[in-house]
Amino acid sequence: MKIQRRTRGSAFAVLLTLGLASGCATNPATGERQLSLIGEGQEIQIGRESDPQIIASMGLYPDEAVQQYVNQIGQRLAAASERPDLPWTFRVIDDPTVNAFAVPGGFIYITRGLLSHMTSEAQLAGVLGHEIGHVTARHSVSQMSRQQLAQIGLGIGSILSPTIASLGNIASAGLQVLFLKYGRDHEHQSDELGVRYLRRNNYDPAELAKVMQMLARSSALQEGSGRVPEWLSTHPDPPNRVANILAEAEKTAAEASGSGTPVVRRDDFMRRLDGMVFGANPREGYFEGETFLHPDMRFRFDFPSGWQTVNQKQAVQAISGEQDAMITITAGEGTPQQALQQFGQQQGLQMGNARTTTINGLPAATAEFIAATEQGNLRGMVVFVTHNNMTFQLIGYTPEQRWSGYSQTLSRSLGSFARLTDQAALSKQPERLDVVQVPSAMTFSTFTQRFPSVTEPEVVALINQIEGDARLSSGALYKRVVAGR
Repeated sequence: MKIQRRTRGSAFAVLLTLGLASGCATNPATGERQLSLIGEGQEIQIGRESDPQIIASMGLYPDEAVQQYVNQIGQRLAAASERPDLPWTFRVIDDPTVNAFAVPGGFIYITRGLLSHMTSEAQLAGVLGHEIGHVTARHSVSQMSRQQLAQIGLGIGSILSPTIASLGNIASAGLQVLFLKYGRDHEHQSDELGVRYLRRNNYDPAELAKVMQMLARSSALQEGSGRVPEWLSTHPDPPNRVANILAEAEKTAAEASGSGTPVVRRDDFMRRLDGMVFGANPREGYFEGETFLHPDMRFRFDFPSGWQTVNQKQAVQAISGEQDAMITITAGEGTPQQALQQFGQQQGLQMGNARTTTINGLPAATAEFIAATEQGNLRGMVVFVTHNNMTFQLIGYTPEQRWSGYSQTLSRSLGSFARLTDQAALSKQPERLDVVQVPSAMTFSTFTQRFPSVTEPEVVALINQIEGDARLSSGALYKRVVAGR
């Protein structure tokens, strides 16, 4: 036993030493020696494989002009970076959360939710520059390399079997890069690199500091609901971040000497936001309590009371309060009978009690199943139902030993799928930004009275980055939120 332990430890030590020796290189952006077991070719491959999965999972904002605008700014910034030859790609994600993220290889994403909270092109450039910094500094690649070493040492295998992954519609391995959290040192470094790229393109770095101030305000505004901006969940907010950005901007001011007044470009940016969807788009489904309503697909569904729910592009999901049971709605293929037969052919599944039926007048096929996974057996129920020229897969499952406690709850919920006939729900439209040019100088409170919004004044102040009852300049552009038309 002792000999085996020493041998294993020695083998890992040798492997670790070889990995560190061969995987350390000087990063051109930071000038630091950096661990990397992932070469640039593999890094690009990770990005190219992740990109279509991210698009399918989250969706692109359907405005080609906005997409081109963001991509053009990003390309200029990336061209001035230390890694200009990466296949840089910049996309606007159709998501209401305040977020931006990067995956290895030069693939950068920003949500329309974050765009709607900005007030200038320089702010957009600052966020893109920050995310470019994560790529040029190879932060996610470095973390992935360390995880690889940890897995070698601990012998960690795959956490999820293909069966459970397909059942739960769990994101594929390519999307796991989205859940890599950056440390404070990485954030500080990316802020510095973002300022560097702003300077090289003659943007005002102070606008990036304003974004950080907005994120802090957004966090405080949402504190009561227990939520924070999504960007802060994966990008921890270092102390004194605004002061550090402004100090870096001052230090690099000489780099911009002779370039003229730094670019902010507020009005052009604000006009591009006019008409943008604000908040969640109810046409893609929304919740009223535990009931999920989908106007475009014209169906409704009741999830169990108290379960946590989420609406994604390709699935609607709910998980029990104890996190030991799940319900998922996704698209199926073929008739209900064909879809059920195909479902039952998956490896590791045992089907039982299969039958053809109707659910609230809609043709359906259903069965119970047991799925073998690396963590033990799951037991559940699947329903395929056809409605509005589509087949939907409704599935609920839990560990086999807990089936008796959840079977009735899952059966009742899966049986609630029905046509949506409420005209108010069917006609519901998303809220949108309306960019207003104020005709004369006025206070913010006067602005909210003369140009009312359908959301709280605190939200309107946040998306305009206005504090208190500030005085608005005559002829300036400001955003309000109006009801969908």
